[in-house]
Amino acid sequence: MREISPATGLPLFSENPPAFLTVSELNQIVKATLEKELDAFWVVGEISNFRVPPSGHLYFTLKDDKSQIAAVMFRRQGMSLSFQPENGMEVFCFGRVSVYPVRGDLQLYVEKVEPKGQGALYLAFEQLKKKLAEEGLFAAERKRALPFLPASIGIVTSLQGAALRDILRILGDRYPKRRVVIRPVKVQGEGAAVEIAEGITELGHSGKVEVMIVGRGGGSLEDLWAFNEEVVARAIFAAPVPVISAVGHEIDFTIADFVADHRAPTPTAAAEMVVPRKADLMERVEDLEARMLREIQGRIEREREAWTGLVRRLADPRRRLQENQMLLDDLSLSLWRRFQDRLGRLRERLTHDAGRLSGLSPLAVLERGYSIAHKMPEALIVKDSDSLKIGDLLRVTFARGKSLCRVEQKE
Repeated sequence: MREISPATGLPLFSENPPAFLTVSELNQIVKATLEKELDAFWVVGEISNFRVPPSGHLYFTLKDDKSQIAAVMFRRQGMSLSFQPENGMEVFCFGRVSVYPVRGDLQLYVEKVEPKGQGALYLAFEQLKKKLAEEGLFAAERKRALPFLPASIGIVTSLQGAALRDILRILGDRYPKRRVVIRPVKVQGEGAAVEIAEGITELGHSGKVEVMIVGRGGGSLEDLWAFNEEVVARAIFAAPVPVISAVGHEIDFTIADFVADHRAPTPTAAAEMVVPRKADLMERVEDLEARMLREIQGRIEREREAWTGLVRRLADPRRRLQENQMLLDDLSLSLWRRFQDRLGRLRERLTHDAGRLSGLSPLAVLERGYSIAHKMPEALIVKDSDSLKIGDLLRVTFARGKSLCRVEQKE
């Protein structure tokens, strides 16, 4: 058996065995060293293997064309993201490197994520826009028409904003004494989206308004962001009355604009859309009244002309009666002549046919000296003397009168 020399330096065989580390201790040393020596930093890479388990934490791999590292973003930090990370997306991640001691995995613990090449808010906007469009929230066929002249108008906006003052001023100028119900909400900052959604739902289901304006004045993309939140979009979609979105200026577009039944480029324009100018309506009523009057007058004139024509045609009813009487006499005479002519032709035809029938009558034969013999008692006409025998009784018919005879001889 080969002996092992203590000189080999193996811990178990050395005279003074050195202290050794457990795996857990080693991982803790590496973890502490990394966290001490490396500050947080930004790193760029492509997301792959992205997943979100029930815990809500975000797990993914960050890679480039030569290497990769596991990454995790805990639920609390993930809730602050304005967009949804996806596989294949290039991003900037800010965080620190450490070791997960349980498995000894080197991981990037991410605190912030920004999309590469475009802003996070823009990306979030496009992602939500695509999602809601696929669900049908922007469909044109579900858009509702605005009521012509609503008796009550709801407004969901801030009490402090210039937008509310502009809307109220325009409503008062265009059609005074319309009922206006205001639901004040925060329009920017934390919690604004939830307040706006609650205001839309509450006012829409209150039964107090026929149409609703939701909006605010202009601002930066961040200022207007509450109107790009999904909770606001779904509240608008579920509103039981038509909704006009009036957010920012004409160049500003929000998710609320796409979901609403109508989009106004400004709050002022929204007020102009919701009620017509009373003066314009009065002018149109006067115009319609004038057109109706002209139509009635024209109709009366046409009827008068028609009546006058009828009167002219019926100016002397006695003359018309006389003319009809003369026409009736002419028709009667013509009918009588045609009847007489027809009757004469029928008489001639009857005489002719009677003559033909008379020539064919047996009586005419008798008139020429012939007679007809019937054997009695059968009254059979005798055509052949062979049918008779001596003593048979015959009835002889003459042109005038008849006689009974008995056969005494046959020839």
